[in-house]
Amino acid sequence: MQQYSSLPEQNSQIDATPKLLTTIQQVRAHLWLEKSLNQLQNRLNDRLLCACNTVSQSLAAEAEIFQTVIDEINTAVDTSHVAFVQFAVGVALLEPRQTFATVRYVSRSQFSGSQPPVLEVTVTAEKKLPLRLQQTIEIKDLQQLENQQIPNAWRLTDDSDGVIGWLVIATVALRPDSEPLVASQAQLRSQFMARSAKQCNTALLQLRHILSWQQRYEQLSTSNQELERTNQLKNQFLANTSHEIRTPLSSIIGFTHLLLAQGYEPSKERQQEYLNIIQSSGKHLLALINDILDLSKIEANQLEVQWETVDLPLLCSNVLALVKEKAANKGLKLVLELDPDTSTLVADPLRLKQMLLNLLFNALKFTSKGSVGLRVASEGGFVHFTVWDTGTGISPEDQALLFHPYFQIANAVAGVEGTGLGLAVTRKLAEIHGGSVKVESELDRGSRFTLVLPLKEAREAEEAGEAGEVKCSLSALPVIPSSSPHILLVENDLPNGDLMQIYLSKLGYKVAWAKSAAKMWEALTQQEPAVILMDVYLPDGNGLKLVQELRENPQYQNIPVIAQTAMAMKGDRETCLAAGVNDYISKPIDLPLLASLVAKYSKVPNSIDGE
Repeated sequence: MQQYSSLPEQNSQIDATPKLLTTIQQVRAHLWLEKSLNQLQNRLNDRLLCACNTVSQSLAAEAEIFQTVIDEINTAVDTSHVAFVQFAVGVALLEPRQTFATVRYVSRSQFSGSQPPVLEVTVTAEKKLPLRLQQTIEIKDLQQLENQQIPNAWRLTDDSDGVIGWLVIATVALRPDSEPLVASQAQLRSQFMARSAKQCNTALLQLRHILSWQQRYEQLSTSNQELERTNQLKNQFLANTSHEIRTPLSSIIGFTHLLLAQGYEPSKERQQEYLNIIQSSGKHLLALINDILDLSKIEANQLEVQWETVDLPLLCSNVLALVKEKAANKGLKLVLELDPDTSTLVADPLRLKQMLLNLLFNALKFTSKGSVGLRVASEGGFVHFTVWDTGTGISPEDQALLFHPYFQIANAVAGVEGTGLGLAVTRKLAEIHGGSVKVESELDRGSRFTLVLPLKEAREAEEAGEAGEVKCSLSALPVIPSSSPHILLVENDLPNGDLMQIYLSKLGYKVAWAKSAAKMWEALTQQEPAVILMDVYLPDGNGLKLVQELRENPQYQNIPVIAQTAMAMKGDRETCLAAGVNDYISKPIDLPLLASLVAKYSKVPNSIDGE
């Protein structure tokens, strides 16, 4: 009984040996799997770290990730102690807007034998494809490979889970008696490839984040550099603007003080000289403000352009006349060369004059001896205005920054002069006209600035002008000029009010001055003026609302109203016209223009002093 009863125990010990061997194989396979996946992760981490430290292109960085996965799978199989069926791994990337993927990366483990067997992707028993570079595989075949009982393809995705490709296995053709070996490896191989594909997807996602952060960093770095540069230029601009403002202000305040000083009685000639200086300094200040406003308007796409057919010989002669005195003071010769075949151009005459003056004043500023010239000629459907000089010239480094706002060239001849806005405004005005500005220069050999504007037909100017007239006159009311000499001035600023009242009174008008909205209504009850000069900003009301109230009142709705205001940006004129005014003039007041507008809407009194 005892001998018999011991047999099962002996049999149990014998039966346990295969189970023990199986367990050891499983542990070995598990250790290999984890070690291989850890090694793959380490290599991928190295690639990601390298991408962090260097500026990489997206495609090149992704290629390194794919190649790393292929190489590490290959190394893991070659160095394993697990008896694998020999196989190759490839990455098939999806082609944009196509129904197939192309094999871009392939790696194959080493095995013995003089002639390596052919490795194939087994889609079905009847359909097998060799795994080699540039091999195309239909998407439906790849989907079938990943849905097989033992998968032979695993998806690679982007950060939105969109498919970008597949990790594919191709195995060597085996003998029929090899099935048990294949079955023992299938689960391990499938797990290894699935987790490798997952690590690849994670690495690709992290790579895209790294590249996105790098791109953002580069953008921020560029923006910071640009902001720093802009800040430096604006600081320079403020310093230069301060100088430009203080210089004419010093003249205005100083000479005004002399004229007002008790006990000082200059001769009439001296008084005239001082007044001319005050007027010239005031115009300089206005030009500075206009440059700043022009640049702001252009950058905000708010600059108005008045298209007209320009008489080029006349305009160029007038431009040179404006710089003649400055050239004479420096002993420079002025030269004008006009192509006889180029007589007219469709452009904004005021803006064209502004561009040419900017170029000529710059040429005079940087030229101490020799000459400055303007040459005008047509060429290939364009008019070329070339301003040349024999001055100091401009270095290539400065030429690259020349048209940037606020930039100025440091030059002993010019000193600290200007705001650095003239050339920036000139280029932008040229672009608005459909043209450009080019520069050619060498140090100590002078400069050539060429303004290139397209030739347009006169008909285009007429159409543009008609469109502009329609736009500006939509709200204008038909008015019959009144024979009354009475003018009602609605203005709360005392110096401006004094100026207009004195000027219009000397022209023969009787000016009543209302300093508020309430005073305006009171003045209207006493007499009906021929024209109302309306300021927009009043202490007790808005001038445009007052105009609307006037238009709604039958007693006053036909009185012409001229808006005289500091509103001088694009759209301000249209806003005033839409409120019901008949015309518009911006501050600082151009007195001859004011006289012309008042005369337009009233009976013209006797003029004085040739006004």
